[in-house]
Amino acid sequence: MASENGCGLCKISVNNIGVKKGADVLLSDVSFELHCGELTAVIGVNGAGKTTLVKSILGEIHHEGNVSYKSHHGDEINKITIGYVPQHLDFDRSAPVSVEDFLLVGRTGSPVCFRRNKKISKEIDKALETVGCLDLKKRKLGELSGGELQRVMLVNALYPLPELLILDEPVSGVDATGSEKFYEAILNLKQNYHIAIAMVSHDLGIVREFADNVVLINKTVLKSGTAKEVFESDEFKKVFFRVPEREA
Repeated sequence: MASENGCGLCKISVNNIGVKKGADVLLSDVSFELHCGELTAVIGVNGAGKTTLVKSILGEIHHEGNVSYKSHHGDEINKITIGYVPQHLDFDRSAPVSVEDFLLVGRTGSPVCFRRNKKISKEIDKALETVGCLDLKKRKLGELSGGELQRVMLVNALYPLPELLILDEPVSGVDATGSEKFYEAILNLKQNYHIAIAMVSHDLGIVREFADNVVLINKTVLKSGTAKEVFESDEFKKVFFRVPEREA
């Protein structure tokens, strides 16, 4: 398990992931690596298979290939802790549930009316402070802005502290200020906790600014490397700047 001083994990290998739905091929032979202390962005057009890839890594759908983990010493690790921040959280915004209540239930599994552990409450304070939103603790969940809610979901994904954090379009629909604060929190986690971070994003500006590595997919890996290498590649230009053919 990861600790505040960094985890023992070194590398996550996504090996030849393939997914079919009937006769349709959703993913084919997808392979790349994720490293601790780095943010790897997965990009592609709609329908490229980004969400399917996330579900495969999380083990939520049947797939070919595998995901393997190695320590700094080169030893195989059977299982790691994965944190996940989805694009949206479905909940009743009229419910009188505070941020603290939401996070307490995630840690204890019990309704807050039955249990309010002081030790866990202090841990929540520390986690909220790490992500820069301790001031939201007593706010009602339904009153939060999109950016505030995403940071609270990030706090929830950090218990227990994961070796791999997966972000699925984490600031889609969030304003510029909310996005900036979210990514400040992500940089803090990457630099101080040595977590491997995989992010699916359609925001190429954010990817260019924050990603250490980029994987461009369209049902398979088209190009991988630094943001500069991928963005300047022919594969990237063909995907995002396709010029319509002239009519005869």
